[in-house]
Amino acid sequence: MAALTFSKMRRLGLVAAAISLTVVSTWAKSPSLPQTAPVPEFNRKTTSSPPSLADVPVPEPRPADAPGTDRPKAERPESPATAPMPPEKPAQTEPPATAPKPPEKPEEPQAKKILPDPRSASIPAKEMPEEELACRRRLKSMGVDFEERKAEHDAQIGCSIPYPIALKTLGKSVDIGPGAELNCQMAEAAARFTANVIQPAAKADFGAELKSVTQASTFVCRPRNGGGKLSEHAFGNALDIAGFTLSDGRKIDVGPAPPEKDAKFLNALREAACGPFKTVLGPGSDSDHSLHFHLDLEPRRNGGTFCQ
Repeated sequence: MAALTFSKMRRLGLVAAAISLTVVSTWAKSPSLPQTAPVPEFNRKTTSSPPSLADVPVPEPRPADAPGTDRPKAERPESPATAPMPPEKPAQTEPPATAPKPPEKPEEPQAKKILPDPRSASIPAKEMPEEELACRRRLKSMGVDFEERKAEHDAQIGCSIPYPIALKTLGKSVDIGPGAELNCQMAEAAARFTANVIQPAAKADFGAELKSVTQASTFVCRPRNGGGKLSEHAFGNALDIAGFTLSDGRKIDVGPAPPEKDAKFLNALREAACGPFKTVLGPGSDSDHSLHFHLDLEPRRNGGTFCQ
C-alpha cells in the first residue's frame, strides 16, 4: 500500500514538473506589455526648440558683393542709419457745434471790362469810300451845312470814327448847337427826322417853325454808363437832344415833368423816333436820361429797336 502510494506520488510529481516547465516556457516566450499605452501621432503638434544662431547657414556672397569687386554707388542701396518713423497723425479735434462765420468784407467796386467791338478797328482808307461820299451828297441836297473832321481813333479805349463830320445845321433853317460831331449816317438820320417829324409837329402844335435844336452830347469816347460795352457815342453814332427852340422864341426842354402842351409835343416826337432810330431813351427810362432824348443807330439783330 505504501509502495503503491509512493509510485503514484512519483508519477504525479513528474506530471507536475512537466506542467511547471511548460508554464515557465510559455511565460518566457510571451511579449511584455508596456505599462502605458502610446499616444496616437495624428493631430498632435510637435514642439521643438528654435535653432540657435550657430545652426543657421550663412548664405554665399553674390559675385557683385564679393570683396575686391567695385559696384557703382547708384546700384548699391544704402541702408538708413535709423528706420524712418511714420508721420504722426494730428490729433482729431471735435468740430464746434456751430462754426464761427468769417467777418464779412465790404464789396469793392470793380470796373467792368469793356467788351470788344468790331467797329473799334475801323480806320480811314487812303480814299473815302463811295458810301461815305454818297451820304455827303444827300446831306447837301437837304440843305444841311457841315464840315469834315479828322478821323477819331483811340486804340486803348476802342473809340473810332473813320470819317466824322461836324453838323452846323439840320436843314435849310434849323440850327444845331453846340457843334455836333457825328458819323455821316447818324447825321443823315437826324436831319431826316428833323425835316419829317420835328418840323411838322412844331407847326401843328404851336403854329411856329422849328428854329434850332439843342444837343447835349454827340461824339464822346467813353463806355456806357455802368460799363460792359462802349457807348454808341464812342462811334459818333448817337445824338442826345436836350431841347428845342421855335421861331416865336418858345423853348421846349426835355424833362420829367414838362407843361401839358410841351409834354404832348415831346411824347409825339419820342414815339415817332422809335423806328428811324434803333435806340430811344428819355425821362422815365433811367436817371441818366431824365433831361434829354437819347437817339442812336446801334446795329441790332434783325434790325430790332429798343425804346423806353
